[in-house]
Amino acid sequence: MRFVFGLVLILGIGLAGFAAYMAKNYIDGYQRQLAHARQQTAPKIETVDVYVATRDLKYGETLGEDTVRLTPFPKQSLPEGVFATVEALFPDGPTIKREVLRSMSKNEVVLANKVTRPGEDAGITSRLDAGMRAFAIKVDATSGVSGFLRPGDLVDVYWTGSTGRGNLRTEGDSTGEFTKMIESRLKLIAVDQSADEDRFEARVARTVTVAATPQQVAGLAQAQASGRLTLSLVGALDETLSQVIEVDQRRLLGLEEAAVEAPEPTKEECVIRTRRGSEVVVTPIPCTN
Repeated sequence: MRFVFGLVLILGIGLAGFAAYMAKNYIDGYQRQLAHARQQTAPKIETVDVYVATRDLKYGETLGEDTVRLTPFPKQSLPEGVFATVEALFPDGPTIKREVLRSMSKNEVVLANKVTRPGEDAGITSRLDAGMRAFAIKVDATSGVSGFLRPGDLVDVYWTGSTGRGNLRTEGDSTGEFTKMIESRLKLIAVDQSADEDRFEARVARTVTVAATPQQVAGLAQAQASGRLTLSLVGALDETLSQVIEVDQRRLLGLEEAAVEAPEPTKEECVIRTRRGSEVVVTPIPCTN
């Protein structure tokens, strides 16, 4: 009796195991078919291998082969300025390094506008385009937008001063002093001695450096020597071009210029002076001219 009971038990366990095995094969087959169906219906995304950062990189750090790696990136969403080959990233060889201009996070795509050219450092010379020059402007808490300026910002430059006596402007203004916007949308490339665009804290600077053409540099130098310069920060999304702006004291206060009365013409008199001894006799005569 015990033998029969044991045999039945073993047979039941075997049948249960076989049923579990068959159920597992059925589920695995179903999952494979489902994955195959999903793969057939999923859109195919074309990728391109591009270089990304292997770790967080800060301004001024050296970019080397140990700080970048190739990774697939969707071709349709590829940003401008990527590097797809080591020859593009280090055209002069791996010994000629690049430096980081803007901080990058781990696995962020390395772009041309975030690194210097091969062999250059992260100073302001790498921020100057062809034909542009760097010019320093003296500022304080008032003229420098309370220290909220940072490299990469755009500013308008206003000049305040007087044209001096004898100028036509002084006819309607008792002081001759006025304010005029002399440059619009100049790009800041450094604040004090820092060219780091990732600096976020507010700091009152003593000088800011802008990128300008030689003609603009000459105008800014003359304006800084003859008056006071004030900067106005342009919004990051502002694409408008400012018109010519000029304000003097009367226009600011809404005063009308006093009318200047023309002097009455004086009547010309012609005379003959004749000396008689110690006395001079004046005789009026008609004017012939």
